[in-house]
Amino acid sequence: MVGIASLLPVRGEVAVDFGFFTKLVIALLFFLHGARLSREAVIAGITHWRLHLLVLATTFVLFPLLGLAAQRLPEAILPQSLGIGVLFLCCLPSTVQSSIAFTSVARGNIAAAVCAASASNLFGIFITPVLIGLLMRGHGGGFSWDQVEAVVVQLLLPFLAGQISRRWLAGWIGRHGRLVSFVDRGSILLIVYGAFSDAVVQGIWHKVSVLQILWLIGVCLALLGIVLAFTAFASRSLGFSKEDEITIVFCGSKKSLASGVPMAGILFPAGHGGPNAGLLLLPLMIFHQLQLMACAVIAQRYAARPEARQPEVGTASGARRAQ
Repeated sequence: MVGIASLLPVRGEVAVDFGFFTKLVIALLFFLHGARLSREAVIAGITHWRLHLLVLATTFVLFPLLGLAAQRLPEAILPQSLGIGVLFLCCLPSTVQSSIAFTSVARGNIAAAVCAASASNLFGIFITPVLIGLLMRGHGGGFSWDQVEAVVVQLLLPFLAGQISRRWLAGWIGRHGRLVSFVDRGSILLIVYGAFSDAVVQGIWHKVSVLQILWLIGVCLALLGIVLAFTAFASRSLGFSKEDEITIVFCGSKKSLASGVPMAGILFPAGHGGPNAGLLLLPLMIFHQLQLMACAVIAQRYAARPEARQPEVGTASGARRAQ
């Protein structure tokens, strides 16, 4: 997808139509997850407060601290113009659709992922401007109710509609599990292609030197590696199940390009003497690609683990496994 977007980026009216189609696919993904998940699983996901607290702490505490630490790197490695973008990246909420899609691919706790990722995005609308104001001492601030509406309309309403229709569709969804898997993977491919196409059309890769981009990739890789290691280690140390660990790793390690782009326009409007919007978003665009590539590999490794097998009651082999 990255290679195709570099050679044939979507642009103009086609980009508008492509963005609308991507939103429909994402809405379909949430509808299918809503129809597939039992009511008991959704309630368990909502009430799993320890998991949500760890994801939010990683997103809005650990990441900003790492962003502040990155500001101390030498100018030759991370110029101030790019350093501001790294700090902005660290203040953003988690992704929603890709976090849930990767959790599904890896056979994690999807119900908890829906709640954790959605909560991160909703809270981020309020928390991100505060963090940016405190850490960057930037001008402007606030949030847009349009973002709240977009999250509700595009994500939560389809999920609730799927829950309501579960009584009629649960059997059909169970027999067509490949459809949900196809929508999972398809949504990720669409996100990658759309995001990278936008970067190519804006010509953002020509505004900094190749060496600066390489250093920035290294910084983003270090951030991602630290957070991935922390989420995996913390979830295991705190006694979470493997399914919960998967949810924490994928929901806690990501940053949302979909939220970051509009937030940058709101918090740093053009012509107000703030950071250059292109340079501000460059670290986020790089981190976004890296997180998708890394998490795709991690999700496949999680998915390859053997199924948990229950003892067969009343059989000798089952008794031996139980022992």
